[in-house]
Amino acid sequence: MNYEPAKRMEAMPFSGIRAVMEKATKMQQAGEKVIHMEIGRPDFDTPEKIKRAANESLAKGNVFYTSNYGTPELRQVIAEFEKEKNHIEYDPSEVLVTVGVGEGTYASMAAFLNEGDEILVPNPVWLNYIHVPSSLGAVPVTYSLKEENNYQIDFSELESKITDKTKMIVIVDPSNPTGGVFSRETLEKLADIAVKNDLLVLSDEIYEQLVYDGEKHISIASLPGMKERTIKLSGVSKAYSMTGWRLGYICAPKEIISACVRVHQYTVTCASSFVQEASVTALKECAEEVEAMRKEYERRKNYVVKALNEIDGISCNDPKGAFYIFVNIKSLGMTSMEAAEYLLEKAKVAMVPGSSFGSEGEGYLRLSYACSYEDLTEACARIKEAVEELKK
Repeated sequence: MNYEPAKRMEAMPFSGIRAVMEKATKMQQAGEKVIHMEIGRPDFDTPEKIKRAANESLAKGNVFYTSNYGTPELRQVIAEFEKEKNHIEYDPSEVLVTVGVGEGTYASMAAFLNEGDEILVPNPVWLNYIHVPSSLGAVPVTYSLKEENNYQIDFSELESKITDKTKMIVIVDPSNPTGGVFSRETLEKLADIAVKNDLLVLSDEIYEQLVYDGEKHISIASLPGMKERTIKLSGVSKAYSMTGWRLGYICAPKEIISACVRVHQYTVTCASSFVQEASVTALKECAEEVEAMRKEYERRKNYVVKALNEIDGISCNDPKGAFYIFVNIKSLGMTSMEAAEYLLEKAKVAMVPGSSFGSEGEGYLRLSYACSYEDLTEACARIKEAVEELKK
């Protein structure tokens, strides 16, 4: 029998992040001490309140399907959270609970992109935003986010890429992989362009609670005229250290939710019942725990930014969100893949080549500081030694 994959799979390569993780894991299994800075996963345990709520939910027999849309209680709590944090008035009927932001991304694109439609996507970006629309027959068109522009949008470039086929624009704010946070000025200009060109905006805000140095996250859906054309994605994975719980959500007008839920119901049916109940506890009762983790991330970021910028041959900007640093390695005279392999083999530090996030990522490595402070200090010392040896 011929097990040839569908043609659409050609547009869906294996993740560069996972490739690095696999190699690093094999080295670790062979007895080498590898410091993992390649994966966007908090090192904190999920707060006890949340785990207790899940256990209690299971003990009550909460093990059955929920509504495709999610439980009424969780959708209400999400609407309240969005009003309090982002000053956006959502009715619970404008909320769809998803299996992480990954599923929310797929449902949003599958619901609205026809074959041949164009979607504007940041470069660099989490590559789901390139490969999912490609697999649907849509055409991702990238716009550049550059270090020298503090990873804000170059609007002359962006507008030059809008055609009569452009249907949607993606923003990831705060950014994976750069850690950049869009300014109010950037978001207002983008909102004007979206309205003028009648574009849907797909706004991934999963890192919205992880911002630093007094920076404020602004949801583009909160700007005038934008709620009705914005598909806002968020969830509990990053801020609450619940990556394995797989709980995200979409907030959007009812007409958008009605389309997204049809994709959702035929792929995952619903998010896990007891995870939804635990997520109510997360959103209602765990602000202090989130703030404690945010402060620790900020402490780690400040250390790593300073330590890396003291190493001759590499540099980085000071990111204001998420838990990533995009390290500039252009002066090392090697590609980002070569640099990642060199530092993994020589320093036993796993980082992701920036080319895994698009062409604008070439010349960079993505580093996650969502690991212990002790690991970060050891990693920076190893990187320094390896870079200095390379430059001899």
